[in-house]
Amino acid sequence: MITLLNNRSLIQISGQDSEVFLQSQFSNDISKIQDNKIQINAYCQHQGKIIAIIWVFKKNRKFYLSIPKDLLELVISKLNVFKLLSKVEILDFSEKIYQYGLINEANEKAFKINENLALLTTREVIPDCDDSSRWEVACINEKLPEIYHTMSEKLTPQALNLDINEIGVSFSKGCYPGQEVVARMHYLGKPKRRLFRFTSKFEVFIGDNLNVKDSQSLKSSGQIIRVIRKGTEFLFLGVFDVNHTQERIFLNNDQNKLVSIVHE
Repeated sequence: MITLLNNRSLIQISGQDSEVFLQSQFSNDISKIQDNKIQINAYCQHQGKIIAIIWVFKKNRKFYLSIPKDLLELVISKLNVFKLLSKVEILDFSEKIYQYGLINEANEKAFKINENLALLTTREVIPDCDDSSRWEVACINEKLPEIYHTMSEKLTPQALNLDINEIGVSFSKGCYPGQEVVARMHYLGKPKRRLFRFTSKFEVFIGDNLNVKDSQSLKSSGQIIRVIRKGTEFLFLGVFDVNHTQERIFLNNDQNKLVSIVHE
């Protein structure tokens, strides 16, 4: 199944300092990017909160960063601030290259995200693509996190499970913005919140709160980060307090709107 990802932008990074520059900015080990594979990275601010989740891949000695379209301007501005005197060129390739999501689709030119999902980039239009909502359903089922502008700079990599098996965070690479905070949480404590799948018969939106009755949290027990409607229900990913997963969970503290966590 092939879907056009028209909600994503693409940035090209080139120049002799490209790898060193990106290594100093992102949470994963850029030097370990494999051919035909996406490396998931968190781009953090200095407090360890994620500005964007970035899919990084390498092609013809150039690096490409795939991100949600609503974060393009913010990410480019941040990269330019840190570029300084580095021999690096940062270009917006969003209008030059199409991005397609592949679900259980073999293609030797695609970049694998995991065993079931891949990203294909091409200058050609692929006709008869499937509904992009299928891609969102697949990503939610795979618990693939995403950060959109609404939730930018609010969550840590651990809250999105990016530290598990170091899928999106390397704890052996050098420094990057927020690295000390992220590492301290890894070595000195356990995350209070993790990423879970949910279902709801009520309409939900990115940024909505998830609550349990009598929760002692100052704001909420969790928040929604990714959502899609499927038939008569809503599927979504939410960051949620690990100590409350067995309790009744409500949307925006409305006890008439019960949502269900998918226990695996």
